[in-house]
Amino acid sequence: MQMTSITGLQSEIAESRHCRKSSAKPVMNAAFSKKSKRQRAKRSGRDDGDNAAMTQDTHLLPRERIVGLRASKIREVANAGMGRDDVLAFWFGEPDEVTPEFIRNAAAESIARGETFYSHNLGLPELRAAIAAYLARLHPNTASALGPERIALTSSGVSALSLAAQCLVNPGDRVVCVTPLWPNLVEIPKILGADVHCVALDFDDGGWRLDLDRLLAALTPDTRLCILNAPNNPTGWTLTRAEQRAILERCRRHGTWLLSDDAYERLVFGADAVAPSFFDLADRDDRLISANTFSKAWLMTGWRLGWLVAPPAFVEELGKVIEYNTSCAPVFVQRAGLAAIERGDTVVARTRERLRASRDHLCAGLATLPGVHAPPPPGAMYAFFRIDGMTDSLAFCKNLVSTQGLGLAPGAAFGEEGEGYVRWCFASDHARLDAGLERLRRGLEGWRRR
Repeated sequence: MQMTSITGLQSEIAESRHCRKSSAKPVMNAAFSKKSKRQRAKRSGRDDGDNAAMTQDTHLLPRERIVGLRASKIREVANAGMGRDDVLAFWFGEPDEVTPEFIRNAAAESIARGETFYSHNLGLPELRAAIAAYLARLHPNTASALGPERIALTSSGVSALSLAAQCLVNPGDRVVCVTPLWPNLVEIPKILGADVHCVALDFDDGGWRLDLDRLLAALTPDTRLCILNAPNNPTGWTLTRAEQRAILERCRRHGTWLLSDDAYERLVFGADAVAPSFFDLADRDDRLISANTFSKAWLMTGWRLGWLVAPPAFVEELGKVIEYNTSCAPVFVQRAGLAAIERGDTVVARTRERLRASRDHLCAGLATLPGVHAPPPPGAMYAFFRIDGMTDSLAFCKNLVSTQGLGLAPGAAFGEEGEGYVRWCFASDHARLDAGLERLRRGLEGWRRR
């Protein structure tokens, strides 16, 4: 299939809340109206005061799409615990281990050599080649043709997702997401003016499951983009090969682009060392883009390095968009990524096994708490568990911080479908998890006594 052209944003379009359209009037009209009223009041001698008026002004705000974005409820909880050294924090998605020494040394040696200048927009050629070889080993489907011409380095995984969306989404385009979902993936298309539709996973005591028929029905002929994250943040849900095949066929039929966030593809806890991938099924010219990151599997969250895999013609154009966003990823950070890709297989394997043990330990502990439902997730690094009777996860998690010194992420941060749930990143040692479980037990007892 041929890639469609990239178009620019239109200005000031109607706001779209979480997954629904809104009929809100443009902010600028309201701002000018208030300003005119102020001017008339001054002329008539009824001025209420410049300072009071300025606090009501909206004409200094960014466009409505930005004002309408969800603020991070995870950050809201974390901010409530800032400045306290007694908080056990499990709210962010990162391991409690530092980046391995050989990766850190690769960056330090690069800096010592003076590699502090710009690189190619698409990244160092040797790193692009190494990523292509790495992916070809994981997904030996010759039809996918995973060569370096399909790879672009980005300044973080979330940057990769933003770049892909900028290249694909026009104002008013229909975008479909499977939720609960890391909020960035739902909000990024909204920044670009998309109309985002959410398809909710189902939950029971066996875990989270996709209603495939519901998703396929949502992938209508006018759907521009389908965004999937599997293994999923926050639920750990993972696609099956049969589900992937059906989704890919539907996207092919309608000419819909598919954006797969593969940040957790190496963090799966079944017999396989890698999650099922669309690359195992796709052809080189499918409208398929994969975003990935060094953050999770290689313990490199703070390095901010990721990559995109896309059709070669798409990557050629992508370099321009990278230039107008970040220009390039730092060379010394890319050197660290090269060391991780070429010598980091043992790091990935150890991380996966450590997370498997931590998952089992935490979920077993959660299962002993009354009213808590926490089936072990098949992938990622989170327990996303339901608490009977809880209807305000944000208030609950903020209360846990203030009364127990326990930092968890509210389920509402991941969309309406996440309300009533709490996310716990289990990438920690068992002693720390046990201390957190005790604090949660006390917090639940206090909450139920209210």
